[in-house]
Amino acid sequence: MFLDFEKPIEDIEEKILLLKNSTSASLVDLNSDIQKLQQKKNTLIKKIFSKLTPWEITQIARHPMRPYTKDYIDNICDSFIELHGDRTFADDQSVIAGLAKIDNIRCVIIGNQKGRDTKEKIKRNFGMSKPEGYRKALRIMKLAEKFNLPIITFIDTPGAYPGIDAEKRGQSEAIGRNIFEMCDLKIPIISIIIGEGGSGGALALSVADKILMLQYSIYSVISPEGCASILWKDAKMADKAADILGITSERLFKLGLIDNIIEEPIGGAHRNRNETYKTIKNSIKDNLETLQQPVSQLIKTRQNKLNNYGSYIDQ
Repeated sequence: MFLDFEKPIEDIEEKILLLKNSTSASLVDLNSDIQKLQQKKNTLIKKIFSKLTPWEITQIARHPMRPYTKDYIDNICDSFIELHGDRTFADDQSVIAGLAKIDNIRCVIIGNQKGRDTKEKIKRNFGMSKPEGYRKALRIMKLAEKFNLPIITFIDTPGAYPGIDAEKRGQSEAIGRNIFEMCDLKIPIISIIIGEGGSGGALALSVADKILMLQYSIYSVISPEGCASILWKDAKMADKAADILGITSERLFKLGLIDNIIEEPIGGAHRNRNETYKTIKNSIKDNLETLQQPVSQLIKTRQNKLNNYGSYIDQ
């Protein structure tokens, strides 16, 4: 699947396929032509992706073939035991949580999970969690603290589910409770925004010692469409909203709101999944190494980091 701004890349890809399937391939050596087109495509990808707008990055972050939390679990973990339910109401399957092992590192992984096909999208509620999803996540976080296991969270959600049933069961309280409790957890926490990091739905899983973002992911208090609907009463102005929101990894890193940017393969994580899995795995291991410090120092640094958000100089 190609996005709108990738149309020139799609055109070259179609030409390559035509040459590969050409009936005259047995008579004429087309390898050199295919190789030239491949080089042209790679050059074009680099050119297009070197000057992406925030709205184009938003589209990449939402790409349906982009790796989801379960993809990372399946490809970077040696083992994973999923744990279910919040012990209060239900098992929200928009959140995956469980015990994992990455090489010789035992940890807990918690993440938002979207769906690929219609059936799974409904099952996962499009990655939008209800209160029971956040309460399940907190239950597993407390379990991790009990057994002194570091927590890795994968963030990929448009936001918390805004339905009436979620509000009835205390949506805002569940999100607020997670943020409050994560501030004091006596174990290392790493949060990685792998796609969309939307609103309180993302914050409920991303109070961490290290907040990392994949290069073409987004992290924002509101979606560009939601912002446009409020400011201009027109969701079609989402591209303009994306420009002013400051939702890209580069912008957030400059503001000091994230700790590091994880570089993606040229063209996005979905173009070379194996490379992305390897990069994420190495990043997790490297950052956990830096968080091997006394608990008191870990919590103090985390809280100071949170308190410094939004700081300014009064002149």
